[in-house]
Amino acid sequence: MSEPASKPRPMLTVVSGLSGSGKSVALRTLEDLDYYCVDNLPAELLTEFVQSVSREGKRARLAVSIDVRNLASDLSRVGEWLSAVAALGYDYRLVFFDTRDDMLVKRYSETRRRHPLSHRGLALSDAIALERERLGPLRALADIVIDTTDLNVHQLRKAVLVELEAGLTPRVSLLFESFAYRHGVPLDADFVFDARCLPNPHWDARLRPLSGRDGAVRDYLDEQDSVREYFSQVAGFLDTWLPRFESDTRSYVTIAFGCTGGRHRSVYLAEKLAQHCREHGREDVLTYHRELE
Repeated sequence: MSEPASKPRPMLTVVSGLSGSGKSVALRTLEDLDYYCVDNLPAELLTEFVQSVSREGKRARLAVSIDVRNLASDLSRVGEWLSAVAALGYDYRLVFFDTRDDMLVKRYSETRRRHPLSHRGLALSDAIALERERLGPLRALADIVIDTTDLNVHQLRKAVLVELEAGLTPRVSLLFESFAYRHGVPLDADFVFDARCLPNPHWDARLRPLSGRDGAVRDYLDEQDSVREYFSQVAGFLDTWLPRFESDTRSYVTIAFGCTGGRHRSVYLAEKLAQHCREHGREDVLTYHRELE
């Protein structure tokens, strides 16, 4: 008789990278995914932080941000501190966000924010160079490096969903995405379903300001015969064909739903099909709403 599968160990994700590369967006995205998140944790307190959380009841997913603001920490010792975390029963991974210097300069000029090292009287380009040098030990240890040079905020959030969440399990992870056709079809979608044929809540003044995640919109669409038929047929298609991807080499499948504005019908269907898959035993299910982010 085969032995039962061992329970996965809890995970600590360390988020690091250059200032202006998108670390804050990444940490907020992880928080939305029910990670217990701490920004700018002094690196030498990693072990104490995990111990403290464990005393309260071991959380499955933790995330901390460690970057150049750790002025008093010896970042070359991060590997040592992560080994201590592993001894407490946690797996860990270090994710480093990188960006080209010219894009960092552009982002700082657009936002008019101050670089964390600007208090030293350095020019912005010199501050960035010094930051790269100080974060060298963290980049060398990184399990995942995400280059955000050509990513906007929405693309960065999606990259975090795909790169970090899909990697937690050897099974195929599902990403249900909603979008507006007027802004283009997602280029990386494996399946695209057009919901523009369905009744549109936009034409109800009461529902127009809401989205497909709101109860009133869900109730409206649940009552439509055409929507129920559409959902049933798409769910049947996915139930039949998604298992065929289990033996494929890909780590995730993106199923996209589009409508005119990307707020009501597509969001509703993405959420409803994601919930359908969870109810049928899948835990590796994510949602991403491009026009709502």
